[in-house]
Amino acid sequence: MVQLPLLFFLSGIAGLVYQILWLRLLSLTFGVTVYAATTVLAAFMAGLGVGSALGGRLAERVSNPLLYFGIAELLVGVSALATPVALTAATDLYAELHPSIDVAPTLLTTVRFLCSLLVLLVPTTLMGASLPLLTRAAVDDDSQTGRRVGVLYACNTAGAIVGAVAAGFYMIGAVGIQTSFQIAAAVNGFVGLIAVLASLRRWRSTSIAAAEAPAATAIVYDDRTRMAVLLVFGMSGLTALALEVIWFRLLVLILPATTYAFTTMLAAVLGGIAVGSAVVVPFMRRHRDWPSVLAKLQIAAGAAAVASMYVLAVTYLAGWRTRDTIQASILSIVPATLLMGAAFPIGIRIWAAAGPGATGAAARVGSLYAVNVAGAIFGSILAGFLLLPLLGSRASLLAVAGLQVATGCALLLIATGGSRRGMIRPIAIGVGMWILAVVLIPDPFAMALTRRHPPGERVLWKEEGLQTTVSVNEGPAGHRVMYLNGLHQANDTPEMVAVHRMIGHLPMLLHPRPSRALVVGLGGGATAGAVAHHGAAIDLVELSGSVVRGADWFRHINDDVVRQSNVALRVDDGRNHLLLSGREYDVITADIIQPIHAGAGSLYSVEYFNLARNALRPGGLMLQWIGLREPSHYKLIARTFLEVFPHATAWVDGSLLVGSLTPLQVRREDIARKLADPDVRRAVSSVGITDVESVLRLYTAGPDEIRRFIGDGPRLTDDLPLLEYHRSLPRDSGTIDVSSLRGDVARILPAARLQ
Repeated sequence: MVQLPLLFFLSGIAGLVYQILWLRLLSLTFGVTVYAATTVLAAFMAGLGVGSALGGRLAERVSNPLLYFGIAELLVGVSALATPVALTAATDLYAELHPSIDVAPTLLTTVRFLCSLLVLLVPTTLMGASLPLLTRAAVDDDSQTGRRVGVLYACNTAGAIVGAVAAGFYMIGAVGIQTSFQIAAAVNGFVGLIAVLASLRRWRSTSIAAAEAPAATAIVYDDRTRMAVLLVFGMSGLTALALEVIWFRLLVLILPATTYAFTTMLAAVLGGIAVGSAVVVPFMRRHRDWPSVLAKLQIAAGAAAVASMYVLAVTYLAGWRTRDTIQASILSIVPATLLMGAAFPIGIRIWAAAGPGATGAAARVGSLYAVNVAGAIFGSILAGFLLLPLLGSRASLLAVAGLQVATGCALLLIATGGSRRGMIRPIAIGVGMWILAVVLIPDPFAMALTRRHPPGERVLWKEEGLQTTVSVNEGPAGHRVMYLNGLHQANDTPEMVAVHRMIGHLPMLLHPRPSRALVVGLGGGATAGAVAHHGAAIDLVELSGSVVRGADWFRHINDDVVRQSNVALRVDDGRNHLLLSGREYDVITADIIQPIHAGAGSLYSVEYFNLARNALRPGGLMLQWIGLREPSHYKLIARTFLEVFPHATAWVDGSLLVGSLTPLQVRREDIARKLADPDVRRAVSSVGITDVESVLRLYTAGPDEIRRFIGDGPRLTDDLPLLEYHRSLPRDSGTIDVSSLRGDVARILPAARLQ
């Protein structure tokens, strides 16, 4: 006997692995802006919705749905393996269209969506078709639908948890993206093969519980109740995805914004749904007023979303272990998702019990799931593009939770026929808890100030924008600090300002005559401000508009760089700019971007450095901040940089690398000419540069010395982003010792080469 829940569990593993891999690959093409990420997610879910609707119709027309489920799983694996090739074609199409649509943001978003849909349509449609096909194979009569689909849904979601954890914590960092695709495709192949063999041998594989007692006659609900449930499921999809977006944005204010943290949050969402679905299934053999139960679950889910966040706030501020990622994710997310998961099989039972003459259960399951997915698409867009920028995370949470409560109240009104006896208590509890949350839940920024940031800081300015949450705080000594998603980005202490300014000044001094420069990332603006002093035309690319506005609080250290006449600001993904702009530069540099933060690894890979190399004019230079960090991390970045820039040199005690297309030559007279400019001389004096010799003293080592120091080992690639998934690297302690990294500066001076 083939156990269908086990097959669907394995299918869920592969499905979440694909989703994580697709989002990562497509972000390399379209950038990691919120617009690109949302359109990719919408394309993914659109395929699921279309597949669910089509799969439901197909399931009712075929005599052996298990065979078609097996074929669909096999085709998912084959088509998913082809998506990297399809992505290459989509990248070429996007690059060809980009110059003509870049000036029209709405059109650009549309093209991103269509390109994503082209890549994902076949595998996601097949994935969406699997639930109704398996429903048809598992259900003998309509009365079993809610119960058996609940088991399938719980098992599939449980598999999704395993897939998310496996991909996010292990597979990508250990074996890379391509091999992860192959593993997931092999799982699909196994599931498909077992299902096909079982159907061809006519095994009685449709029973989830062979010993299950005969089902009672299904209750047929009136059309008004069933349509209300359909609308509720659309709203449930909307609120579920909106809450997921809001939870993630809110939690990063108190938790580290790493890939592992986001994976843990996703696992908490899926875990609550899976457990909730599994828990409610045994109770569905009984006759109950299921529409009223569903309505109460909706009300309870909205109330739980705000109540659990209040409990998290109280325990977090009290110093409990809820400051840790796992505990915080479980406490804030799981209570509401448990109730959401419990609602799914109940809604299926009500919607599928349509009575004689109606279309089959599989078709109705497919249509209900499609409506739920459509709501989810709208919910992610609503939260990311409207609620968070307009209301902030706290008010957005309250608004969406309130919508969930209101939806449940409306369904309860319909289910009880307006009977006060069945309505007053659940509505009073749900609305009452929501009102208490409005009063009691603290501002998440205040929570971060209390526990995450140094004592004595106060918030000067904050913005929860489209891309990220930015705040500018002031410490007790008067120094200002910029935080991005709760992580330190910049401050105006003399030591930190000097580091940022050096990243801008050094390549402009080393290049003989830089006329155009690219700066990736604004932060506090000290790096871009330093570059601007040298008179070149500057393209400044910053991912977040909120960061641009936050940089106004640092005009005293960035010289109001975004408003300078030689600076062209572009709010975009830096890698995407290099891929699509076609511009060439004499100097490319970047603000400090920590490579272990989620999404930052793509700015440290071989492919990114190659994009930069190809954008350099003859004689051009690229400066890469590397910092002094754990030995394995330092050597990995340096090894990757030298892979692309074999003539690279190290500067400022090895914390900066300068890449050049040919062996670097520095002429004293070129530096002296620049230092003769009063504005340049005044600007560079802030980092201790007063003459030519002070520049040359910053030299640390040449390419040969760097290679000996870092040794052989792996490189960072888009396929194997080891720094973002740093748990796959050796556990180092302390900061790397670079005292042995030394070379002779005379080797980069032309006069020395003639001797």
